[in-house]
Amino acid sequence: MNHQHTDERPVRMDLTPLKAALADVVAIPVTPFAEDGTIDTAAHRGLLRRLLDGGVRILTPNGNTGEFYALTPEERRTVTELTIDEVGGRATILVGVGHDVPTAVAAAEHARDAGAEMVMVHQPVHPYVSQDGWVDYHRAIAEAVPGLGVVPYIRNPQLGGERLAELAEICPNVIGVKYAVPDAARFAAFARDAGLDRFVWIAGLAELYAPAYFSAGATGFTSGLVNVAPGVSLAMLEALRAGDHSSAMKVWEQIRRFEELRADQQSANNVTVVKEALAALGLCRREVRPPSRVLPEGQRAEVAAEVAGWSI
Repeated sequence: MNHQHTDERPVRMDLTPLKAALADVVAIPVTPFAEDGTIDTAAHRGLLRRLLDGGVRILTPNGNTGEFYALTPEERRTVTELTIDEVGGRATILVGVGHDVPTAVAAAEHARDAGAEMVMVHQPVHPYVSQDGWVDYHRAIAEAVPGLGVVPYIRNPQLGGERLAELAEICPNVIGVKYAVPDAARFAAFARDAGLDRFVWIAGLAELYAPAYFSAGATGFTSGLVNVAPGVSLAMLEALRAGDHSSAMKVWEQIRRFEELRADQQSANNVTVVKEALAALGLCRREVRPPSRVLPEGQRAEVAAEVAGWSI
């Protein structure tokens, strides 16, 4: 008998498999809504199966493309549980958590108990964020779930790479970074200041920025487009992994307009365009929640036309 056994979850010492899982297309699934405005769980499961069947190996339930900030705490728990249940071990789960510290910690603990391997910590939305406070915020979450991998989502161009290094010194389960500042030179500097080989660097601005960020050290990228066409996103990853910049840029040219529509007006229609494309394919309803809004009739045809040109 092992007398050292306790009921506490063991701290995962080997983080190598989790780091390998992050170096991929990190899919951010949408959260489809039914006609009455509630989560359409049947459509949600169908979309998740489609991602898995399309070759996706890591998913982020409760990401921004999943309308994280428009869901209630109960709905976010539902999305986490439904995703883990539907995936059934076929992919790695990286659950989005955020808001105030107690809420984020509770969500991280729920993700752990539901069977997730990692959490992604959303960029704090508080208007007053000091760099020391950023470290404190992420430390509180990472220390609450020492057995999970932790991935900060960084959209703040002022944050210094040395602060991330400081955080990881205290919390070794901080193993990857979703970097979403639209500045490839800043990303290159931040990654080197933090420790290029110490973390997995994920290009957090999807396919449009992936080639530039890969050239500076990223080995994975997030994607909302993958909901629509998994094969397109995975083709870009394959080209980037092979160092075939020309082929990667061919995919870039193919998806450029779609991603520009999403990024327009400070990403006002980031989720809307993805759901519009899915609606054009008959996969879910186009409805989004405030502060997003469905596309005006005139722009819907453009999205449908863009997607019609892809091999889906």
